[in-house]
Amino acid sequence: LKRLNDGFLFQNNPGLCGSGFASLKVCNDSDHINPSKPEVYGSGAAGITREIPETANLQLPCEQKPCSKPSKSQRGPILVALIVVIVALSVIGLVTFMQYRRQKQKLSSLSEVPENRLSTNQTKGFSRKNGSPLISLEYANGWDPLADGRNYNGFAESFRFNLEEVETATQYFSELNLLGKSNFSATYRGFLRDGSAIAIKSIGKTSCKSDDAEFLKGLNVLASLKHENLVGLRGFCCSKARGECFLIYDFVPNGNLLSYLDVKDGNGQVLEWSTRVSIVKGIAKGIAYLHGNEVNKPALVHQNISAQKVVIDDQFNPLLSDSGLHNLLTNDIVFAALKGSAAMGYLAPEYTSTGRFTEKSDVYAFGVVVFQVLCGKRNVTSLVRVG
Repeated sequence: LKRLNDGFLFQNNPGLCGSGFASLKVCNDSDHINPSKPEVYGSGAAGITREIPETANLQLPCEQKPCSKPSKSQRGPILVALIVVIVALSVIGLVTFMQYRRQKQKLSSLSEVPENRLSTNQTKGFSRKNGSPLISLEYANGWDPLADGRNYNGFAESFRFNLEEVETATQYFSELNLLGKSNFSATYRGFLRDGSAIAIKSIGKTSCKSDDAEFLKGLNVLASLKHENLVGLRGFCCSKARGECFLIYDFVPNGNLLSYLDVKDGNGQVLEWSTRVSIVKGIAKGIAYLHGNEVNKPALVHQNISAQKVVIDDQFNPLLSDSGLHNLLTNDIVFAALKGSAAMGYLAPEYTSTGRFTEKSDVYAFGVVVFQVLCGKRNVTSLVRVG
């Protein structure tokens, strides 16, 4: 206070006392009402306890007293926020790990393809130029028909698909895209990345021929078939991880011929007479192409012609499906298919005595299909017996 000199003002403190100031009265014993009250600096100030408001201790370390510590009500929200952050980080870490593991599994399956084959990017570029993506062969137990650089006239280079493309096209084989099932296969609808619609036939690996040379020869036959009345093969993929082979065909939108038989009058599915004639002619052209010898295409017997194997496109043109498929399948699967053909009346009578399929076998089955189209009936065996 002495340093203030003339600047010291005490008008609002009439009871103030002290020493060294002419304007203040000298303190006496009566002024010490509260012994713990802070005193002015003087000879009696030593040893006297002073009360300092807690609000004055703004930054006291917690070892000293008084030390303001957060209350339980303040610590509660902090603990909750900390727990939420830890749980969120754990969930994010788990999801990231699962995605990484899944991606690693995909990469490991793709890395098993020999280096001398085209990479996925190279394959896509090649397929866009030639209008036909696809073929990647991966078999369990080391079976790989395309090993040792064999390509059978280069067909393996122009037909390549990988499993990721097949899964993406079918939305991971969603039931919503399932078109049909048989005792050895399932067919799905899908879309390639360029927007084109495809049909993917999934066949169990155990239903395919195990001999790599025979399998590749049959696959080469399928790849060589190109006709306006045959369903075109886009490519092939086989995944040992799933134990399945996939045939990728052009998608034909209007279903098979069976859906246009046994239809009541007045229904929009009833075929006009001119359309029926056009369908019969188209089937005949497709069969004639199969039976004929073409450049890089041998004569071929279908062996399983039926109304179910005739599909209709958006212009109501007929296309034969599964042409040459028997060249990929085991004998047991082929014989099982014959039972269905025999039950529907498509199997030629001479097969029971010769045990061989010929061009005449296809012609007989074609005659049954023609009868079905003309009558508009699925079951024509009873009509034949009546006739």
